[in-house]
Amino acid sequence: MTEDPLVEARELAFLLVRAAERTKADFGHAISGFDVSLPVARALLTLDSPVPMRALADQLACDQSYITSLADYLEARGLVTREPGQDRRVKVLTLTPKGVALRAELSGTVARTSAVMMRLSPAQRDDLRSLLAALVSD
Repeated sequence: MTEDPLVEARELAFLLVRAAERTKADFGHAISGFDVSLPVARALLTLDSPVPMRALADQLACDQSYITSLADYLEARGLVTREPGQDRRVKVLTLTPKGVALRAELSGTVARTSAVMMRLSPAQRDDLRSLLAALVSD
């Protein structure tokens, strides 16, 4: 730890960026054996239950129009269905059996190859989760 706040801020920012880049690269490598892009894999892994399209956009931190294109792609591949929610203006995405199977394969591969899962103990992962949540909370 350093006494200079500027140096400390720079060191922390550097480590956070490196960790994010490493995690993204690990994720890309993990999914490379599947015929899916990074955004498709992220969406599949996020869809663990029926999710309104707007909520998926929020979870993936992207624009609603992008989610519409992503949903079109997932639906065309038979990975999701898109149905009206209780409020008919809302569309809900639900994994199909094919989508559930692909999600399970992706999830297992990502968990087995993740540096976070391999290098950190369960207690360290809990600490990291809490620290990251504190950084990104509004």
